[in-house]
Amino acid sequence: MQHSGFIGGYYQVSLWITRLAYLNILWISFTLAGLGVLGIFPATAAMFAVVRKWTRDEDEIPITATFWKAFKKEFLQANKMGYCLLLIGYALIQQLQILWRQEDMMYVLAGFGVLLLVFLYAIVLLYAFPVFAHFQLSVLNYIKWPVIIGIVHPLLTIVLAVALFFIYTIVYATVPAVLFFFGGSITAYILTWGAGKTFAKYESKVAPT
Repeated sequence: MQHSGFIGGYYQVSLWITRLAYLNILWISFTLAGLGVLGIFPATAAMFAVVRKWTRDEDEIPITATFWKAFKKEFLQANKMGYCLLLIGYALIQQLQILWRQEDMMYVLAGFGVLLLVFLYAIVLLYAFPVFAHFQLSVLNYIKWPVIIGIVHPLLTIVLAVALFFIYTIVYATVPAVLFFFGGSITAYILTWGAGKTFAKYESKVAPT
């Protein structure tokens, strides 16, 4: 049954709120089911897989079945990529702490060089899972291509980062409980929608899923 006007708009808004909340609960549930350490990355990959279909106008997909299929399929690869990113982030933080404890100017300058790597790392975090959901790559290329996309499209990168920063800041300051129901799914939707605008340019170089 089709609705139009105010009723149709209200129905669509309610539908999307329900979808996003349900997906976020699935993400949290599967993360916990994997005891966090084994669940967080495949659950995140599965969430982005569902959102990717939504952004490609596949609105009527079975959410649970699509999520579960992606979770199982990408369990190992998502954990490989996720823990690789985690180790890189840990190494960068440790390196910064070591360098900035030194008083020699050479170490201070080296610290700024590591800061540049931190900036590139932040770009990878923005694009890693949208790229993971769209392309079939090796773990190394799941790190390389987000950097390429982020640098080639600096305005998009800034817009995505600023949008997420303001959304999280405002929500956390006003109704932080909303993050439990929508934090992950809204983030996934924004990043997938934004990154997806660039993917057509790279599909001739790397294979989409």
